[in-house]
Amino acid sequence: MIFLLTSFIVSVIGAATPLLLAATGELLAERAGVLNLGVEGMMLIGAIAGFAVAHVTGSTLLGVLAAALAGVALALIFAFFALGLLANQIATGLALTIFGRGFSALAGAGYVGMAATTLPRLRVPGLSDLPFLGPVLFGHDGLVYFSFAAIIGVAWFLARTHAGLVLRAVGDSHDAAHAMGYKVLRIRAAATAFGGAMAGLAGAYLSLSYSPMWAEDMSAGRGWIALALVVFAGWRPGWLAAGAYLFGAVMFLSLYVQGFGLPIPSPFLSALPYLGTVLLLVLISRDRRLIRLNQPASLGRSFHPAR
Repeated sequence: MIFLLTSFIVSVIGAATPLLLAATGELLAERAGVLNLGVEGMMLIGAIAGFAVAHVTGSTLLGVLAAALAGVALALIFAFFALGLLANQIATGLALTIFGRGFSALAGAGYVGMAATTLPRLRVPGLSDLPFLGPVLFGHDGLVYFSFAAIIGVAWFLARTHAGLVLRAVGDSHDAAHAMGYKVLRIRAAATAFGGAMAGLAGAYLSLSYSPMWAEDMSAGRGWIALALVVFAGWRPGWLAAGAYLFGAVMFLSLYVQGFGLPIPSPFLSALPYLGTVLLLVLISRDRRLIRLNQPASLGRSFHPAR
């Protein structure tokens, strides 16, 4: 029983990590007023960039850095059109996802079926060998621990720092923030780049740890789930972490339910995370009070200083 519980928790952590990484970056971007629907595309670009560089160099560290930079590059393309040229943010984000899917498939065509060096597990002598606590707390790779640090850091940044307060002000009222002398477009561009880096890291985790290989569309809709998690959390970091692990548990529910022999169709269980995403969005959209209290007032709205 202890072995099954340990295995389940470790599996949930693995499934939740890419969601937590991508959603953390998107949360910060949205708190600045930027709605970037290109998370799925940035994850795929990060996945192929990380896999290709790790495969060629044999260094997972370089692969992770390449994935983050690839995500930033794609995010800055979004920023150029949506922030600089005032293009519609929703349309630009959707175009970014389409581009990311197509370009990653093209770039990764020669890497299908190849193996790459996987991210090393960070083991602590003595502690990693403890029953239950060892594999649950001390048997993961660096990106898992980075995801913990990132969500805690973003929560602290938004709640406890002057820069976080400025970013929230930009998201709540970009006109008022501009009138106070803050560089709205620079702040939003920086937040967008951070979101791209986190999405790229989520992609790197998929191709270098979770499923250490490259396959077309390997993100399998996780970018859309990350977007839904931000809304589900009410733009609050603590709830975001809880939601990521909840969805991670649902993703692995099918394996354990089938193991108990319950007569539930496997395709239905595989679709549960996506059905849950739709259901949550429908339920949350009915709670107008929650949205008004937490959603940045300038989310998705274009800004031009000369206006």
